[in-house]
Amino acid sequence: MYFHVPVLLEEVIKIASPKKGENLIDGTIGGGSHSEEFLKKISPDGKLLGIDLDDEALIESKRKLEKYSNRVILEKGNFVDFPELIEKHNFYPINIFFLDLGISSQQLNSDTIGISFLKNAPLDMRIGGDRCDCGDRISAEHIINNWSEEKIKSILKNYGEEKYASLIAREIVSARKKEKIVNTRQFIEIISKAVFQKYKKQKIHFATRTFQAFRIAVNRELENLEAVLPQILDRIDVGGRICIISFHSLEDRIVKRFFRKESKHCICDSKIPICVCEHKKRLEILTKKPVMAREQEVFSNPRSRSAKLRIAKKI
Repeated sequence: MYFHVPVLLEEVIKIASPKKGENLIDGTIGGGSHSEEFLKKISPDGKLLGIDLDDEALIESKRKLEKYSNRVILEKGNFVDFPELIEKHNFYPINIFFLDLGISSQQLNSDTIGISFLKNAPLDMRIGGDRCDCGDRISAEHIINNWSEEKIKSILKNYGEEKYASLIAREIVSARKKEKIVNTRQFIEIISKAVFQKYKKQKIHFATRTFQAFRIAVNRELENLEAVLPQILDRIDVGGRICIISFHSLEDRIVKRFFRKESKHCICDSKIPICVCEHKKRLEILTKKPVMAREQEVFSNPRSRSAKLRIAKKI
């Protein structure tokens, strides 16, 4: 059975303040826990469009939201697909757009996709499978066994902020000359050989950043987030709220910069004495700082520790 503990649920509902009759897009519906709370507030007329790459997540969402089924549309896909889906279903207006960018327990514990170093699994990392109605994606195994040392190093630096990117990339290229790298157990051994002993004694597992980097690269997570934000802003109604929960600094930085940019009338270089950009303010930031989980939530759900919530309203 699909199991997912919603993060920052009370805070999301309180700040987003959903109202009766409003429509919601949940671009990462997961098990439907956030959407269920939204639906309680937007009932009896508000509608939900829920999107997810994971078949199990969609099955659980359908079960959980069964009582609202006449007002719920579920689609398999990436959140970046939403413009086509709103046209397909004539889903207007859009009052709230919600994204929870976290990885579910099922995905972490999967025996088939290998996004976690906690158990041995094929080095795939494609969430939702190799085809998910959102275009073809290359597996982590293909990248690891075929891409150049420089490109692998770039993935580790840009998506994992891994300080030993050069050493790990070099070790990967060396190891694949001896045998093809196909599972997470092999991959962890390679990373272990590449890094210093003191790095292995730190609180965060020495393979964490490497696995994160390849998962992000394979699923184009940062590119999709950057692409979808302006599309959301263009299509959401005035007064609509954009709510995003991120789980690492790279995602949060993208959201923060976008919200800041769109909450200013001028984005010219400070050295230019007169505004020439003609940029117009379109957002009001409702969370001046990212909202983080309270101590009680972190105690009951340790993964909530890294969650950051940002919400902005279109003006």
